[in-house]
Amino acid sequence: MTYLLLFFEYFKIGLFAVGGGLATLPFLFNLSDKYPSWITYTDISTMLAVSESTPGAIGVNMATFCGAKVASYLGSICATLGLVAPSIIIILIVARILEKFKDNKWVKWAFYGLRAAVIALIAYAGLQVYKITLFDLNYHILIKPTIMFCIILIGMLKFKKISPAVWIVLSAILGIVLQLA
Repeated sequence: MTYLLLFFEYFKIGLFAVGGGLATLPFLFNLSDKYPSWITYTDISTMLAVSESTPGAIGVNMATFCGAKVASYLGSICATLGLVAPSIIIILIVARILEKFKDNKWVKWAFYGLRAAVIALIAYAGLQVYKITLFDLNYHILIKPTIMFCIILIGMLKFKKISPAVWIVLSAILGIVLQLA
């Protein structure tokens, strides 16, 4: 029963998380509220950091992690398959019909609306991660993560040509240094 529930919950996330991995975050926060024994806000924040610094899609990494936490290897397979199944089904359908309707004004308008929704989903997710990372439970600012955030953000804005991989490695090193200080 747990395997089927994992598949179904992640199928719903995969079906409605239009816009990629970051767009899954609001659904994962909701899942955390619904099943706190499955995944916590802290788990989401940690997995976001892991997912951003390792190969693979954020949503897939999150589903795999949660499934493994809940029901070991088979759970991770069920959650991951649940997450990607809607994309596979939808892309097969869309590929078939999009060529016929790509110039249709209704299709263009629908994609126009979806882009705005994706931005809202990603912004919401960003705000949730911001709160989890830079504030404690009483909404007091956490000094070390805030310093790290400012250093990395200013560096990324000032040195735009530096690869994101460099910032990820630098962040990991800075995190170690700040924890030791």
